[in-house]
Amino acid sequence: MNVFEAMRERIEDSLSVAMRDAGRASVADGADFSVEPPRDPRHGEVSSNVALVRAKAAGMKPRDLAERVADALAAHEDVLDVSVAGPGFINLRLRGEIWRARLGDILAAGTSYGDSDLGEGKKVNVEYVSANPTGPMHVGHGRGAVVGDALASLLAKAGYAVTREYYVNDAGAQVDVLARSLYHRYCQVIDKETTGELPDDYYPGEYLVEAGRALLDRDGLKWFFSGEDEWMPPVRDFAIDAMMDLIRDDLAALGISHDVFSSERELAVSGAVEEALSDLQDRNLLYEGVLEPPKGRADEDWEPRPQTLFRSTAFGDDTDRAIRKSDGSWTYFATDMAYHRDKFRRGFPILIDVWGADHKGYVKRMQAAVDALSGGGAAFDVLICNLVNLSEAGRPVKMSKRAGTFVTLRDVVDRVGKDVVRFIMLTRGNEASLDFDLAQAVEQSKDNPIFYVQYAHARACSALRNAAETFPGEDFSDSALGEAPFDRLDEDEELSLIRMLAGWPRTVEAAAEAAEPHRIAYALSDIAAAFHALWNRGNVDDDRRFVVADDLALSRARLALVRASALVIASGLDVMGVAPVEEMR
Repeated sequence: MNVFEAMRERIEDSLSVAMRDAGRASVADGADFSVEPPRDPRHGEVSSNVALVRAKAAGMKPRDLAERVADALAAHEDVLDVSVAGPGFINLRLRGEIWRARLGDILAAGTSYGDSDLGEGKKVNVEYVSANPTGPMHVGHGRGAVVGDALASLLAKAGYAVTREYYVNDAGAQVDVLARSLYHRYCQVIDKETTGELPDDYYPGEYLVEAGRALLDRDGLKWFFSGEDEWMPPVRDFAIDAMMDLIRDDLAALGISHDVFSSERELAVSGAVEEALSDLQDRNLLYEGVLEPPKGRADEDWEPRPQTLFRSTAFGDDTDRAIRKSDGSWTYFATDMAYHRDKFRRGFPILIDVWGADHKGYVKRMQAAVDALSGGGAAFDVLICNLVNLSEAGRPVKMSKRAGTFVTLRDVVDRVGKDVVRFIMLTRGNEASLDFDLAQAVEQSKDNPIFYVQYAHARACSALRNAAETFPGEDFSDSALGEAPFDRLDEDEELSLIRMLAGWPRTVEAAAEAAEPHRIAYALSDIAAAFHALWNRGNVDDDRRFVVADDLALSRARLALVRASALVIASGLDVMGVAPVEEMR
């Protein structure tokens, strides 16, 4: 049972009772309201703003409505105490049995506890990474990869039908430069003296030397004496495939795989761009016009020219946008428009993109395009992932020799492990910059968030092993612990942890609704802190240990709490793509 959803129903019922007693019509179909744990636990265990959002429809002052709803709630047997605070917030305390019973739910559900039908099976496309196929992934790509992958898992746990997608930018000038860079390395492998040094505007990095050798192994000297017109198409294809293999390997090392890889080049040759723009043209959303100079650029430095423009200002953008270059080719925006239209036409009413910080200025135009191309039928959201500041013991980490210009994601994963990378990447909201210290990431202390959470899970497993040794032959399986006397858990610290665990389903739903997977890391850290506090008190007082040698019933109750804590932690780590551990080295 989701306690907060159950209380929502009771609050709706109490609202109807309050309106009936006041001689007014029901407002049950009014604006939605929140049912959450209060920010300050001194205010109660459950808080709702129902009176604030329904007061207008009820024709009453919020405080007056709150008092009436509170009176009706007080009659429910599950409600221990109810009060009204501020302008009309309703705060509740529930009977301890309501919270303790959730331990049985957790033990019965296992790591599936917190699974929700919130999404009702709606199809969601989460597109993330989508790095240009020009080399290995850097640490910034890794943050977007983890955020996107964790968000996809979170939405799936909340009941959405999720497809993970990667958009391969395999068209345009950057892949031609990649092909020339690879061809140069290929020629260097054959005859370095004749070929010369790599030009400054080519992609550096040892990975292209490896790819050049692979091209030589496949095709021999076939392209060495050829002109660019002849070697460009096959070398470009080889380069893209080689770089995508490299990227897939990097992602696999991080525990990430995608369901779909969509090609920009295939989209362009399919006529999808022309089809999408023809649709806009038919609705008078394209026109020939001249754009104003970009901000910060003087008029005398700006050469205005007629262009084909999209009326994106009609959909909330700051300015209309060009969709065709001066040479007649499509802009990147035009192909991106067609791509998002294609996703919508493939049956995804909800589209979520995860982008890097350098794309923040691109959001409004893409939102306008999706709104126009879907006829308002698509819900489109963009998560911007800010920069990662990589350091070691407080000193910036230098670039990777293999990449040539940046620190590769693979270097970091190989150094600290995928689980550490994934957890650290989710310790801050995606729009905040992230400091990633390699030395601290492997430190075994409470200052290291992944260690602190993993240690709680390992300690829980240790307590269960200790119980098996203390009470040989006793059954401490989940089903057996589900029958433990939960009423023996009557101390404030125990009930506080139980309420945290019972709130896990609401945490999952709230994080999914907000598209904020970092909330999972926050929740696990809070649960771990409460669990460690209970563990530590047992080190001071033997009677407060999880396993009490002369009291099997109390031990079983406490072990039910221990096991439930481990299951919720494992459930959260699964969303984050992190494996729980049973022992710490």
